[in-house]
Amino acid sequence: MTRQLNTTRAAAIVAGAATLSLLVTGCSGGKSAASTETKGVTITVALMNPAPPQAALDQFTKDTGITVQWSNIDWDSLQTKITAAATANTYFADATDVDWSRVGQLGKLNWFFPLEDYLDTKALTADMPQLSSFTSGGHVIGIPFDASFMVTTVNKDLFAKAGIDTMPTTMDEYTKDLRQIKDKGVVENPLSIPFAAAEGLSTYWYQTTAAFGGTVLDGNGKPQFSTPDTAGYKAAKWMIDALQSGLVPPGNINVSDSQGEQTLMAKGTVASTFSDYSGMVGTLYDVPDSSSVVGQVKYLATPGASGAGPNLGNPDGIGIPRSAKYPAAAAKFIEWFTSAQQQSDFAGANGADKVMPNYAIPSRLSAVQDLTTKGNLIGGAELSDMLKNSAKPVFPEGAPVWYAEFSRAVYTNLHSAATGSISVDDAIKAIVDTANKQSSGS
Repeated sequence: MTRQLNTTRAAAIVAGAATLSLLVTGCSGGKSAASTETKGVTITVALMNPAPPQAALDQFTKDTGITVQWSNIDWDSLQTKITAAATANTYFADATDVDWSRVGQLGKLNWFFPLEDYLDTKALTADMPQLSSFTSGGHVIGIPFDASFMVTTVNKDLFAKAGIDTMPTTMDEYTKDLRQIKDKGVVENPLSIPFAAAEGLSTYWYQTTAAFGGTVLDGNGKPQFSTPDTAGYKAAKWMIDALQSGLVPPGNINVSDSQGEQTLMAKGTVASTFSDYSGMVGTLYDVPDSSSVVGQVKYLATPGASGAGPNLGNPDGIGIPRSAKYPAAAAKFIEWFTSAQQQSDFAGANGADKVMPNYAIPSRLSAVQDLTTKGNLIGGAELSDMLKNSAKPVFPEGAPVWYAEFSRAVYTNLHSAATGSISVDDAIKAIVDTANKQSSGS
C-alpha cells in the first residue's frame, strides 16, 4: 500500500524532533570508520518495507559480491533507531530510510552522507521528479525509492447519480458538485476530511492550500497564510466550512486519513477525498476483499483556483548514515534498488515472483510508464502524468528543521477549529505564531 502520513507516524515525528532539536546547534554528525570495500562484504539495509524477493537479492550478490542483510522495522521504531544511532555515533545500518519530512533535520545535523559523492544524482533528476525533496543544503541525502503524492479521488458512480457528467476542474466547481450530491440525497456527507488531530490533517491542509494557489512557508520558514486573502487561510476556512455545512460526516472529527480511506471512501459512504494518496485505487478501492466500490473510484486532476492544481509529495527515500560500515557498498545497493528495472519488477510489471511486498508506486517515471504500458498499474496514465507534471514538494526549499513542531501546531489547531473550540482565525494565528517563533529561532 502507498506510504501514508498517519496517526502513528505523527507521534514518531514529534518524539524524534524533541531529540533532534537539542542537537541541531553545533552538531556536525559523527565520524565513521567507513570502509571503501564492496566485494565480499555484508551490509545491513533497514527499511519499513518487507524485503525484496530473495532471488533478486541473490542476483545482486552474484553481480556485486555484496550480501544484503535486510531488517524490516516499523516506521516509528525505525526513526527512533536512526536518531539513537546517530546521536551515539554507533552503527545501526549501512542504508536506511530518509523520510521527506525529516530531510531538513537530517541535513542540518549532517547525519547522512551526501549521495552525490557516490552516485550521479544529476543524471537521476529527469527520471525522478521527487528527488528535489531529498536535497538539503545543496546535498542529496536520500534517493526516493517510491513515489507518493496527494491526489483527489472521486466515486464517479455517485457523481453520476447526482446528475454530474463532467468532472470539476476548479475548487468552486468541486464544491458545487459536492453540494449537489448532498442536496439530491445521493450521499448525506459526500466529502472525507480526516479531522483527527494527526499528521494526515496537516497533509490535507497543505494540499488544499496548494489547490487555492499558495504555499505554506517561504524559503526562510515564514508563514504565507496569515490573512484571509491568502491561500492557506482560504484552505483552512474551506475545510472547516465543509464540516460545518454537512459536506463532511460529523464523525470525521475523530477520523484519521487511513480510517477515512478504509471505512468511508472504500465503502461508498462518501463520494470524494480531496487529498488522498497516490496508488489507493489499485491498492484499496479496487480490491474486492476490502472495498465495496470496485471499479467506481477514479483519480481526478486536483481542482485548483482556476484549473488543475499541483499534487504535493510525501515520498520515502533511502540514504547512507554517517556511521555506516560500508558506505561504498551501500551506494551500490541504492543504485540497484532504485533502478528502473528493479522498480518495475518490485511493482509487478514482470511477474508476481518479482514483486516486493507493500511496494508502492515507482519513483522513476520510466518505471511508472512501463507499468502503465503493461497494464499493471490502475490509473497509471493519470498517475504518470501527475508524477511528471504536477507532483511538487510541500516545501520547495526543503522541510524545515522544526517541521514536527509546525505540523503539530497545524493539526492541533485545525482540529480545535473543527470541534468549535476556537475560530478559524484563532487557529491560523496560532499556527502563524508557531512558524514565526520557530523560524526566528526564539
